[in-house]
Amino acid sequence: MKTNRKKGRRVQRAWAAAMLAFAAVAAKPAMAIDVDAGDYTALPAGTNLGLLYYQHVERDRIYAGGRQVSGGSLDSDVGIARYVHYMKLGNFTVDPQFLLPFGTLRGRNNLSALGNTTGVGDLILAATVWVYNDPGSHRYLGITPFIYVPTGSYNGNRALNLGENRWKFALQAGYITPLVDRFTLDLVGDVTVFGHNTDFTAAHATMTEDPLVQMQAWLRYNVTDTFDVRAGLSYSMGGLTHVNGVSQGDRVNTSKFSVGFAWFPAKTWQVLGTYGNDISVHNGPMESTRVNLRVMKIF
Repeated sequence: MKTNRKKGRRVQRAWAAAMLAFAAVAAKPAMAIDVDAGDYTALPAGTNLGLLYYQHVERDRIYAGGRQVSGGSLDSDVGIARYVHYMKLGNFTVDPQFLLPFGTLRGRNNLSALGNTTGVGDLILAATVWVYNDPGSHRYLGITPFIYVPTGSYNGNRALNLGENRWKFALQAGYITPLVDRFTLDLVGDVTVFGHNTDFTAAHATMTEDPLVQMQAWLRYNVTDTFDVRAGLSYSMGGLTHVNGVSQGDRVNTSKFSVGFAWFPAKTWQVLGTYGNDISVHNGPMESTRVNLRVMKIF
């Protein structure tokens, strides 16, 4: 009987940890720093970009220790306004930029108790520095620091929030190289470190999180000079959280795929779209559908 009770308590703890992770992860526009193929292309100094993103995500299962522990549905519709400016800093091309997420999160079916929320996410400040920039060969290597400023909508009494109530810092590197014929390969890796959230959930607990690592690869095929199709894989690991010093057993181990296209209908306009979902999730919510759309204006 004691053994059964212990197993029952472990299952309950795992489910509770998964629910915490589900709510925390769902409130983020992205777990790590997702990129689109071509993002690490350096443009000439003086170029400006205005971008508007739309992302729809459906999550319908929660996993703990590799096992599904709950169903339900949590949907998010998130937009991001982004501005990028390319300039010279000594011999290097850099692109100071900002990103501002906004949107809506909704719990449905078995997760309707989570409610819904609408608001603004945390302001993101970034700047890529290209340490290798060869437009002639179409090869680029850039390094980007990201700072997440806790300016977004947040209330510890709510289960869902668009802001995270903590500082974050990420460092990312991206490399682009042409392959045979019209194929291009993008390789990107990053690590994110987290500040403390001292108002986590209605208990106003302190939540800390271990560093999170993500690796991404995109393969593009340029059908024409203005239209390409692409496919990508991503793998994230780490991010174990502690609430008031107690491990939640929710270490991230997630892989996902994406397919999509990019098209220049005019010289200074680009339309991009991707579709994807999670392949495997060890802890936390599993995305069954992810649709990304992006419109970019060059000026």
